[in-house]
Amino acid sequence: MWFARLPTDRLQQQGSPDDRPLVLSIKSNNARILYAVDRKATGLRLTPGMPLASARAMVRALHVVEADAPADAKLLAAIADWCDRYTPFVSIDGVDGLLLDVTGAAHLFGGEIAMLETVRTTITRQGFTVCAAIAGTAAAARALARFADATIAAPGAEAEAVALLPVAALNLDAADTHALRRAGLKIIAQVASRTRGELTARFGKEMVFKLDRALGLSEKPISPRHILPDYMVEHRFADPVVAQDFIAGSILTLAQSLCCLLEERGQGARKLEASFFRSDGVVNRIALETARPLRDPAIIARLFRERLDALSDPIDPGFGFDLIRLGALHAERLVPESVGLETRPDDDKEIAFLIDRLAARFGSHRILAFQPQDTHIPEAAGVAVPAQHAIDMKPNWETPVPGEAPRRPLRMLSKPEPIEVMAQIPDGPPLRFRWRRALHAVARAEGPERIAMEWWKNQKPQPTRDYFRVEDEAGRRFWLYRDGLYGREPFAPRWYVHGLFA
Repeated sequence: MWFARLPTDRLQQQGSPDDRPLVLSIKSNNARILYAVDRKATGLRLTPGMPLASARAMVRALHVVEADAPADAKLLAAIADWCDRYTPFVSIDGVDGLLLDVTGAAHLFGGEIAMLETVRTTITRQGFTVCAAIAGTAAAARALARFADATIAAPGAEAEAVALLPVAALNLDAADTHALRRAGLKIIAQVASRTRGELTARFGKEMVFKLDRALGLSEKPISPRHILPDYMVEHRFADPVVAQDFIAGSILTLAQSLCCLLEERGQGARKLEASFFRSDGVVNRIALETARPLRDPAIIARLFRERLDALSDPIDPGFGFDLIRLGALHAERLVPESVGLETRPDDDKEIAFLIDRLAARFGSHRILAFQPQDTHIPEAAGVAVPAQHAIDMKPNWETPVPGEAPRRPLRMLSKPEPIEVMAQIPDGPPLRFRWRRALHAVARAEGPERIAMEWWKNQKPQPTRDYFRVEDEAGRRFWLYRDGLYGREPFAPRWYVHGLFA
């Protein structure tokens, strides 16, 4: 699809202040030139690329507006979202075009002819000037849309369909297009009649590749704007729906269909997305992740209900949704588990469901789980990760011995805090220290637990730590460490408090 007047259509949808011909201008080489023109300006022989001074000389009553490329790109992206209702394989083509891969989707709309007419009519009704064509390759479809609107090339007949198009349809550099015209090659058929070696020697391999793609001899894959789902189901409505209960029921029905597809292939969904297509073209997408592969329709429907209820800006149905789509963006193999008689198989499922519900309501980045790490550095022994992505790792957490005091505090300070040692035992724990302006006299101490830093991970040598468990006269227990050894390392030893015991 080619939107020949996208910038001016955008401004006219916002409301034109008068009936003067509308043009958009940009600055190029210290001069103002026309960037886009509306239909009235075209009728007055104004064209993009013309100097603005020349345009003003030709048409005095001219409405000139500064071009806004980001606004045009945003509008094109919104149109691309709306086109997802026809196929999820939508790609942006330059600043004014869209490519839709409708392979296997045309029959849903009554065939290619009916689909092309439906798309063109619907977009035109929304106030956009659009040209569209269908071909077996993206390059051929692009050329036909710009120079032979509403053309449908038969399978394998792309070369015949584009033969009479001008060489500008090949989307070459301006210099190459001009060179072809000067050589007398004005249409694609004349260019195709030349040998590939001759064209390669004069214009390079890229030009030959573009020619072959336009002729249907080769193809270059296009990249979709959104991740294509592994599995997808959708529900189209004859009349737009606005009732929340009906929408929730549709999600449950779609979840049942999706889970049937997953079950046939022995998989479960790890990431789901629901897309709501409004009748006025607005598209809303809601995505959620799961802690484990899931294919229970009731749970999927409940998670989406939790997600919708937690939105700070609820989805506005407007005039209603005419399409709701549910897709599994990522699916994993769901292996059946054997359960012993003494175990409770639902415990893990309930925990995973609780994690999913909390993540759907508050966000997966706020529901964390501590993951053990294979290191002896205290602050790196555990890391907080999103609970939905936490995995069962070994080694597990150290199990405390019943009746014995824990070797390390259950929770440490986020950052070790320095202390001022007033007196200490030589090469041993402090006798008195000041922390947070409070003086503590040590009554009992135990240690040291010596920990050497991981030298293979640091370019600069790190001091060795000696950890002590100390208790002051008031019964408060601290986990202190000395950063550096006296006389053994090129570091001046410093003392820190790293954690507090309950």
